[in-house]
Amino acid sequence: MSTLPERSQVVIVGGGVIGASVAYHLARLGWTDVVLLEQGELSCGTTWHAAGLVGLLRTSQTGTELVQYSTDLYRQLEDEVGLATGYKQNGGLILARTDERLVQLRRTAAAGAAYGMDAELISPEQAAEHWPLISTDGLVGALWLPGDGTANPTDLTQSLAKGARDRGVRILEGVRVTGITSAQGAVTGVETDAGYVETEVVVNCAGQWAAQVGAMCGVTVPLHSAEHFYVVTDQIEGVHSRLPILRDPDGWSYFKEEVGGLVVGGFEPEAKPWVAPADVPYPFSFQLLEEDWEQFSIVMENAVERIPALEKTGIRQFYNGPESFTPDNNFLLGAAPELRGFYVGAGFNSVGIASAGGAGRALAEWIVEGEPTSDLHGVDIRRFSAADGNPRWLRERVVEVLGMHYRVPWPTREMQRGRGLRRSPTHQHLADAGAVFGTKNGWERALFFQPGAQEQSHGWGKPDWLEACAAEQRATHSAVAVFDQTSFSKYSLLGRDAVEVLQWLCTADVDVAPGRTVYTGMLNARGCYEADVTVTRVAGDEFLVFSTAGAGRRDLDWIRRHVDADQRCTVVDATNSLATYGVMGPGSRELLSQLTDDDLSDEAFPFGTSRLLPLGHALVRATRLTYVGELGWEVSVPTEYAAGVYETLMEAGRDVAVPAGYHAIDALRLEKGYRAFGRELTPDYGPVHAGLSFTCDLSSDRHFLGREQVERAKADGVTRRLLSLRLTDPDAMIWGGELLTSEGAACGQVTSAAWSDELGACVGLAWVWAPDHSVLTLKEARERDYDVDVAGTSVAVEVSSRSLVDPDNERIR
Repeated sequence: MSTLPERSQVVIVGGGVIGASVAYHLARLGWTDVVLLEQGELSCGTTWHAAGLVGLLRTSQTGTELVQYSTDLYRQLEDEVGLATGYKQNGGLILARTDERLVQLRRTAAAGAAYGMDAELISPEQAAEHWPLISTDGLVGALWLPGDGTANPTDLTQSLAKGARDRGVRILEGVRVTGITSAQGAVTGVETDAGYVETEVVVNCAGQWAAQVGAMCGVTVPLHSAEHFYVVTDQIEGVHSRLPILRDPDGWSYFKEEVGGLVVGGFEPEAKPWVAPADVPYPFSFQLLEEDWEQFSIVMENAVERIPALEKTGIRQFYNGPESFTPDNNFLLGAAPELRGFYVGAGFNSVGIASAGGAGRALAEWIVEGEPTSDLHGVDIRRFSAADGNPRWLRERVVEVLGMHYRVPWPTREMQRGRGLRRSPTHQHLADAGAVFGTKNGWERALFFQPGAQEQSHGWGKPDWLEACAAEQRATHSAVAVFDQTSFSKYSLLGRDAVEVLQWLCTADVDVAPGRTVYTGMLNARGCYEADVTVTRVAGDEFLVFSTAGAGRRDLDWIRRHVDADQRCTVVDATNSLATYGVMGPGSRELLSQLTDDDLSDEAFPFGTSRLLPLGHALVRATRLTYVGELGWEVSVPTEYAAGVYETLMEAGRDVAVPAGYHAIDALRLEKGYRAFGRELTPDYGPVHAGLSFTCDLSSDRHFLGREQVERAKADGVTRRLLSLRLTDPDAMIWGGELLTSEGAACGQVTSAAWSDELGACVGLAWVWAPDHSVLTLKEARERDYDVDVAGTSVAVEVSSRSLVDPDNERIR
């Protein structure tokens, strides 16, 4: 088609592999009134110079399933459309030069077993059998992944585009989008240099230009380009078309065959940023940047060390193709919270070819269904705020992000660049007390307190900060610990219909008397978790909702999308206006009683009560809750009073209270089996799976979103159950992600884990399933014997569906 239509149901911006995949999958779902606009030619941006690696095994089950779908699609697409994709399954090798890397590969192999994938740990000599040109000097092992492969990016894009065209999608090249129009918060059309298209759905797949397209209508797309390098060598004897992908992450390098030679690329530890997102030039079609051998030297030197033949091999071409990266190295997918009808699929961080099939299908299903059809929270664009689009911050962060591909993924790894964005009013008090900070959604949060320590150490075994964390756990169990939980996301819902909105969204009955707090989930139409929150009724028409630190923008968008136009309910982000302290432990009542004349007894202030409380010279909201399994209150205070309230608390408790951090919170909540959104509770599983049916108001006739699916799960049973576990070996350390086996068969995976001082061993939560993935009763799940794979060593675990510590909740009372 050579002319622009006056109207189209969907306009896709960008004709790279992602845009083509979205178009193809929308058409497969029956949405054929679609036009794709490409400012140059198909695949002319980042896609054409992609290396084309398709590695199946990702860090999550969802990510792995997306790539598994991609490979299935690429295999059959040529037969469907008559164009080659260049896909071939030739396997992959990942090498280890250090014991730490080898532990990671053992963990990766175990994750592969949990996801039903083949992954085999092999010796350096066996690796050389797969890849005879490598030097095994300095290697300690390798991982063989027979399912890995490669694809030709340009051919793949053309094949997807033809599949879309064959189903009615219109594709126009040489048409540049210059503006997005909207009315009443929703997309209305697209302005281009060839005319105007009326539409209600825009899909931003513009790659490096995605931030510019988002800025046309006030949507933040946080990504920044970095120069990205590889070379193509002359032909090398012994290199053939079936040679596996080779990755040497300790050498920052990867290799694949190309026309008898090798593509030699990598992810250097410190990247070279390109221009700011707003300055990515147009036109920039099938173009490269200047060679930079100095920047590439760390990759090339390691490559020559690993493949000695490269020392005498010529270079045919040096590729310096800019590519966009996001602040956390996960791509951006989904509905933008700023504008209805505007979707994003961008920032693929060098995994665009591998992810394109699955990501394109997932985004197409989201558009058609109105919400995701699987757990996409890890790539959901709503995990970022408007502040994350700051180009100077992105430029600093991208230097670190590119190298994350090949750094050892330590379980406690924290980003180092672009830190210090959000600080609670007590940040300096915590620093003075010896806090070592981590970051969550930009917040600086105390992980543990260890005066003199500058940062937390990394490793797979017991860390040197474990005793500091254990001391904080002991203080919580025996005296008082004060946790700065200001990073909680907090929302205020006000108006005549606020209760009606929440009654539809919440599994629990929140139509309670003012001054009561309710723990509840929010589910999607599939009956699976969208949020895990507490709801406090402040007044008849006012509610205060608390959620996890990383979910703020996502939660707000979810709630706002479910407020009907005729409902009177205002949803306000209260996160930055309130600081929150958890005052927890058996001495918490006595400590707080020193500072107030109000009665804090169990009779006068029972669990689940929330009210304004004079505390010292301030007025706070005190809510009797706990996430650490001990008697305690969450004390919330306007930020301008927050530092003074903290000082008052710590001065009154100078002989008994200690500051404590998030590592202790994690250990204490896991002793109790308390779930966390994003780890245990995800959009793929519901309350029955998670053992949280008690949070669902099923005894009344109240209808809430997802209720029918919860009732069906209770009646029909589920194939997965969440259990608490404790390791029998006190010397073993687990972190989450480990494989569970029963009688040698893969049957579960740890979601979260930590060292429990009280139990003297690691504890955690884990999904378990029957080896044949059949319906699993809770009784069957509990009665099975389990082992956990600790970097290749099996350790027996004890499991329970109840709390491992204080199962009758005596301490909370």
